[in-house]
Amino acid sequence: MKFEDYHIAEEIKQNLAQLGFKRPTDIQFKSIPSIMKGEDVLAIAQTGTGKTAAFAIPVINKIHAYKTSKRSYGIKCIVMVPTRELAVQIGDVFKTLALHTKVKTFTIYGGVEQDAQIKKLQDGIDILVATPGRMFDLISQGYIRLENVDTLILDEADHMLDLGFINDIKYVKKMLTRQHQTLFFSATINKEIKKLAFSQVKSSAIRIQVSPEDPVSKNVTHFVMFVEMDDKRFFLEKFIKDHPDSRIIVFVRTRVRAERVAKAMERVQISAFTIHGEKEQSLRSDVMEKFKSGECSLLIATDVSARGIDVPDVNYVINYDLPDKAENYVHRVGRTGRGVKKGIAVSFCSQEEKERLLEIQAFLNKEIEVIKTSKADYAQTLEMTSAVDDIQTLIENFENRKKRKKKSKSK
Repeated sequence: MKFEDYHIAEEIKQNLAQLGFKRPTDIQFKSIPSIMKGEDVLAIAQTGTGKTAAFAIPVINKIHAYKTSKRSYGIKCIVMVPTRELAVQIGDVFKTLALHTKVKTFTIYGGVEQDAQIKKLQDGIDILVATPGRMFDLISQGYIRLENVDTLILDEADHMLDLGFINDIKYVKKMLTRQHQTLFFSATINKEIKKLAFSQVKSSAIRIQVSPEDPVSKNVTHFVMFVEMDDKRFFLEKFIKDHPDSRIIVFVRTRVRAERVAKAMERVQISAFTIHGEKEQSLRSDVMEKFKSGECSLLIATDVSARGIDVPDVNYVINYDLPDKAENYVHRVGRTGRGVKKGIAVSFCSQEEKERLLEIQAFLNKEIEVIKTSKADYAQTLEMTSAVDDIQTLIENFENRKKRKKKSKSK
């Protein structure tokens, strides 16, 4: 089925066509009809599979069909998200898909002055994308009114609930005086969080899982390399120099690590941007714009940004440090291989991180393919004096072995 066959506004179809979206992804195909019928939906799908468009398309279409002019008479839909970066990303998707329609969207988050946000709210909007903190501030001040809201969306619902926002979610739902539709979307969800999510939707809610047996997108090929903690900077340097024209995101454990790794790269003439929770919002936004524009091709980030980076042409993700939480591995590697693009993720695992690796593999229900490095190659990488088989070559060899295995099975 193609988007042009859906019963949605022509303006939305044109926006999708301009974005190059011809057919819905699995999560879009399974979610859009139920959302258009007004049903509650709890959906789990891999990162980078088009979850945002899955709920944005039907919601924009419903509001566009309802309105008789571009004038807004109160917020009709609230999208709650856990982080500022994710709020910006989702807000951009809504704005793009709502172009030329009668629907007005707006994004609010903390860390910036609220006056401009208040003015925009007073001008009238239809869809509000918000982080909980700033949203509740503006609700308490009387600038956000909820009496017209008939759709509540939680994106990255697992992270929202895991961060303890369940009481905030319950509070918002109590304030919604209209009968409303609730949509929960996430890439990962555990049993405890799933119970909380189920408690906030109707018993008749549609439950959708796409490829639950493997939370990592099929577009992402991911590997692990065993590298000692003090040697990681040398392997990162080599990887970057072996792939000079690639866009790379490097994930580290803490903001201090992010700055240290950036300085280590600068010492070997590799420029990098960093993004983490200690940076002011204006600086974080500036970094993301420069990374998207290609001004710098190396971004070093903490997990605070793992769910909010939506750059379509990220070639590689490097887990410089393994994440503390196993599910964050999925969100990290999902920064590459987005949409229809292919991507590669490589994790550097030190001796002291092997327990974390086991937890990640247990979460994935499978082992991660190991890139093996001989002692000689390892030593040469540390010395940086002579060329060894680069990681890309090792990856290509693995891919070729996979293809040969598939061919032999087909025979």
